[in-house]
Amino acid sequence: MSPVTRYALTFPGTPGTQAPQDVVVVERTSAAGPGGHPVYEDASGIVRAEISEAGEVRMLATGGHQNPHVPVHAEPLP
Repeated sequence: MSPVTRYALTFPGTPGTQAPQDVVVVERTSAAGPGGHPVYEDASGIVRAEISEAGEVRMLATGGHQNPHVPVHAEPLP
């Protein structure tokens, strides 16, 4: 099985509102995260995540004072 090159990360909407969930597409980079798994990022480079082969997601801060939210779902894309 070939490695996954893209994921759709689904984040919860704003708590207490009827806001829709946010979906961000991230692509694999050449970097590895602190757990040794591949790092994926969106086109802007702001959303970065380490994703294991089992689909476990660890969000990575890309700037100071950033507190990234954990997605509720990571869906592999073709």
